[in-house]
Amino acid sequence: MEKQARKVLLHIQDLKQYFPVKKQHFKEEQKYVRANDGISLDIYEGETLGLVGESGCGKSTFGRTLLQLYKQTAGKTIYFGTSRDSLAPKYVEDSLKNLVNLRSQLKKEEGEKKSSLYLDLSQLIGGFLAVPDLRPVSEILLKEYGIRKTLRLLKEEENNLRITSQKIKKGENSPFTSQSVLHKINAKEREGEKQKEALKACLSSIQAMRNSYEKEEAFQEYEQYRNDGIDLAKLTYDEIRRLRKELQLIFQDPYSSLNPKMTVGQIISEGLTTHHIFKKGDSRIQDYVMETMEKCGLSSYMIHRYPHQFSGGQRQRIGIARSLALKPKFVVCDEAVSALDVSIQSQIINLLLDLKGEEHLTYLFISHDLSVVKYISDRVGVMYLGNLVELSETGDLFSSPLHPYTEALLSAIPTTEVKKTKQPIFLEGDIPSPVSPPSGCKFHTRCPYCTQVCKEETPAFKEHTPGHFAACHHPVHKGRS
Repeated sequence: MEKQARKVLLHIQDLKQYFPVKKQHFKEEQKYVRANDGISLDIYEGETLGLVGESGCGKSTFGRTLLQLYKQTAGKTIYFGTSRDSLAPKYVEDSLKNLVNLRSQLKKEEGEKKSSLYLDLSQLIGGFLAVPDLRPVSEILLKEYGIRKTLRLLKEEENNLRITSQKIKKGENSPFTSQSVLHKINAKEREGEKQKEALKACLSSIQAMRNSYEKEEAFQEYEQYRNDGIDLAKLTYDEIRRLRKELQLIFQDPYSSLNPKMTVGQIISEGLTTHHIFKKGDSRIQDYVMETMEKCGLSSYMIHRYPHQFSGGQRQRIGIARSLALKPKFVVCDEAVSALDVSIQSQIINLLLDLKGEEHLTYLFISHDLSVVKYISDRVGVMYLGNLVELSETGDLFSSPLHPYTEALLSAIPTTEVKKTKQPIFLEGDIPSPVSPPSGCKFHTRCPYCTQVCKEETPAFKEHTPGHFAACHHPVHKGRS
């Protein structure tokens, strides 16, 4: 896949995840564990991004924060798998209602707050941010938002009515008759058509307004930032629930992550009914679950068995089936094979690769096993003490690492070669505390190439060669003296 043709699925900018440390005294300053401390990267649609690093560096926290299982402390997580217009989140309505005040606030803010607010507004309304009077803009965009929200609610109501209609046809008890439900469905469809016509007229008016400003330089500058991504960190609980089926997690432990009191069929179908893909009791659920089990390498006759009746590899397949049954777009594989035997690991990895091709999935593959990451990943990121220190295409990272920490990790990979051309690099000292990390480069306390600048200045995470990013003052393969 050419770089120009890549579509960004997740844009992460300056993501921070801090956990408060219990205070010994109420007057004591509040301290935080900086599990993720300003991570920025893009995850492209259809790729497998490997994430490696020592235990405790924040890999799993990063994956869970992306899914909003932890409420992120700061930063942006923009998701492009579903359009913002189709979801119509509450934060968009709040921003559109307060456009005039928010732009005025831009002049008062400074530093990071100003940059963040500027980006929020330009991504939402684009070039309209340069328009002298924002009141007409606010009015027309709020009208569009209202129509899209109405269309979403109508669609949900129509789907619920169709489910009720199916139940009536099966002879299940219902307070409605088949005829009355059909009448309501037709009414919803007619209302939906009216709203679509209103939306068409509204979009035409918005485009006409854009056309009237498009030649202005300031308009063009802001317009380039406009996008349809969803800021996951700003969603309400109900809104993130609507997206949950698209963003899934495969847990590390195949033993504790499965409910021992539920059968395989119940475990896999739980998400299907929770997210209203099927109604509880629907006769089609069992066929769908059995089909999913077969895809994941589990015989369908095992559907009524309990987790204790399976081996570790089979249990991990159940966990994979549970996640993929929802047809997700993005899956976090959190140490998905680390608890398994090596022979079983290869089976699970090949299964994940096959399913990725069949279901058009995007993976964040978290692991501490570099050989596994090299096999499955398109790109690899290296984390150290809450920060991303290197990011590159897999081949480039393994052949030409730029960060000394990556170089040390690669030197520790076991090999069958009799004559090793490179000696292992031993890192001295312990990992610093994430509560009180060292100044400058966090790795300088263990780095064999440390200089004074490393102790004083935090290195920028920048692109050294095309597609190869690193945060280091003295990159390994760039002529360091």
